[in-house]
Amino acid sequence: MPKKNIPEYNSSLRKNIIRVPKIIREKTSGINIFGKTIHSILFSTDVAIIKNSNADAIIAVYPFTPHPVITQSILLISDVPVLCGVGGGLTSGLRSANIALHAEFQGALAVVLNAPASAETISLVKKTVDIPVIYSLISKNFNGLQEKIDSGIDIFNISGGENTPEIVNLVHKKYSHIPIIATGGKTENSIEETIKAGANAISYTPPTSAELFKQSMSEYRNMF
Repeated sequence: MPKKNIPEYNSSLRKNIIRVPKIIREKTSGINIFGKTIHSILFSTDVAIIKNSNADAIIAVYPFTPHPVITQSILLISDVPVLCGVGGGLTSGLRSANIALHAEFQGALAVVLNAPASAETISLVKKTVDIPVIYSLISKNFNGLQEKIDSGIDIFNISGGENTPEIVNLVHKKYSHIPIIATGGKTENSIEETIKAGANAISYTPPTSAELFKQSMSEYRNMF
């Protein structure tokens, strides 16, 4: 079938946004959550970048103790659904469940648990919220994974570096009933490889604000 021509509107002030690679929308099946189909997910907690992106959703996980005020700030600025990190490592058990419930009440579309999350923590979160529980898988070590799945994993978030496509392929074959979000890397080839391995949606890491501002400053200097 011929591709549909999609009308597009831009302004001179808002044309400079972070666009996720088109291959993500074209090649992934997407994951439908409460009627919203998610293909591309921006991995960022930078509110300026979040506000200036065309991704379908935001995955907000960070290397600090989860805090409701961070979740609130991201949800306030984002024009698209947010998948919120609620711990799983140092923050776990009832505290993760409470943070997850708070995130749901603030408007999060789903909550994300880190790889160290125990089956008990997953179960507590699952029993507490009415939104999907996403579990981060970072290696080919599947020891104890079935117990965690039985505890309430709804979606996998696979981030295994260069091994990501292989992990996605293994998970897709063994647990085909569970949707997969996966990191796609920096090139279209690596993104396509991850999609072919079985990823339903792709998380994309944008350039940092410092990197983007460096480009802008270089352009400004050439003006003088």
